[in-house]
Amino acid sequence: MKLSALLEKIEYTGRFADCDTDFVTDDSRKVREGCVFVCSKGATFDGHTFAAKAVEIGAVLIVAEKDTGAENQIIVKNSRAAYALLCSALFGNPSEKMKMIAVTGTNGKTTSAFIIKDLLTQMGKKTGLMGTVQNMIGRQIIPAKFTTPQPYELHALLSQMYKSGCEYVVMEASSQALRQNRLYGIEFDAAVFTNLTRDHLDYHKTMDNYFAAKCILFENSKKAVVNIDDRWGKKLAEKLDKNSTLTFSDRDDGADFTAKNTVYSQDSVKFIMVGKNSINRVNFPMPGEYSVHNAMGAALAAVSLGFDIDRVCEALSKVSGVKGRCEVIVRQPFTVITDFAHTDDGLENILSSLRPFVKGKFFVLFGCAGERDATKRILMVKAVSKYADYVIMTSDNPRGENRQSIIDGVTGYFDESGTPYTTEANRRTAIKKALSMLSAGDTLILCGKGHEDYQALDGMSVYLDERVEVQKFMKSYCKE
Repeated sequence: MKLSALLEKIEYTGRFADCDTDFVTDDSRKVREGCVFVCSKGATFDGHTFAAKAVEIGAVLIVAEKDTGAENQIIVKNSRAAYALLCSALFGNPSEKMKMIAVTGTNGKTTSAFIIKDLLTQMGKKTGLMGTVQNMIGRQIIPAKFTTPQPYELHALLSQMYKSGCEYVVMEASSQALRQNRLYGIEFDAAVFTNLTRDHLDYHKTMDNYFAAKCILFENSKKAVVNIDDRWGKKLAEKLDKNSTLTFSDRDDGADFTAKNTVYSQDSVKFIMVGKNSINRVNFPMPGEYSVHNAMGAALAAVSLGFDIDRVCEALSKVSGVKGRCEVIVRQPFTVITDFAHTDDGLENILSSLRPFVKGKFFVLFGCAGERDATKRILMVKAVSKYADYVIMTSDNPRGENRQSIIDGVTGYFDESGTPYTTEANRRTAIKKALSMLSAGDTLILCGKGHEDYQALDGMSVYLDERVEVQKFMKSYCKE
């Protein structure tokens, strides 16, 4: 592609010799002959300092926010935004050729995105998915590295989705991705807001900053679907155009759609979704109060795109589960569940939903992440102590932080609350210990890892698939 064609949507100053290129990068490690190098400033490295070396390697154009001294150079206001536009152009602006739907929020993004994809598939629409668990082109599964990919990978994947016949794309939009302009230039046909609770403050510093990052998505969306049971959602809805926004709630009759007569069970939730001109019964095959919100948000995303609400609500009863989201690994003689819950709010949601249906004792295994917002750790411990009969405190993703120190920093609250517990820093050993405690009718939930099959430990990703560990235990258990 000619540089001049690549730069059509970008405002810049500077001159360059027009030529062909087939690669754009902002990663100094990937610079190669004939590429465009975008100088981005990160937390530890400023790409502007690499411009001269990039030219020496063979970059045909430098895109920067300030003069680097390169001959073929353009200056832009925001290099990250420019990088997103360049990547989109390189792959033929694929997002403009499909219907784009995004889901954002602290909890529920993954489940909601999967539900939307499932609903659209049931409607006969080939749909792509980008998210935390995996990426999908129709039924083809592609491993996911980030919740929201970097611009080059993002647009490359969108291009493959379009070429494969996808009409719709559903993606999770993380706050970091929005703040870093990874999605810059994409206009979404619909965006869903699930909730906002304390998380990622190591990056955003304040809840107001966190919320502001989420709002970026709705500034670039034609339609909005918002959970107003969440106070931040209510605040968001007040900012948006009412004519292009659908609000939902399980308690507020002022919402556009409200859940009524809700009945919870161990494996599903039933409710009536009441709108101004519609009443629909929903039998949703995932448990918990949060499942009402996930189901409603997903359904209304489809409705906002023009799908018939009666057909959408009928399709909700046929959706499949999501890996690592209240996923049952063992059903008999006891129950073992894995879930990605890794915040106090996420733990509160899943544990409060399961607690009423536990026949025996309720065992909870969890840990607190290392090198992340440490202030939420005690909140997580308090949430677990409210519902657990017994706690196995272990590690989550400790990263470079000492596993035992993380545990020792919060277990004092269990002593104060009187909740019985044990500690084991090695998560693999902790899982075996927890399983050995179970009797018939008991329930064990493994919190924090969900779909992940690794543990971030001492600068490495160590293989750890909880399903495999449980299966190993059950094989020996059944032989006894």
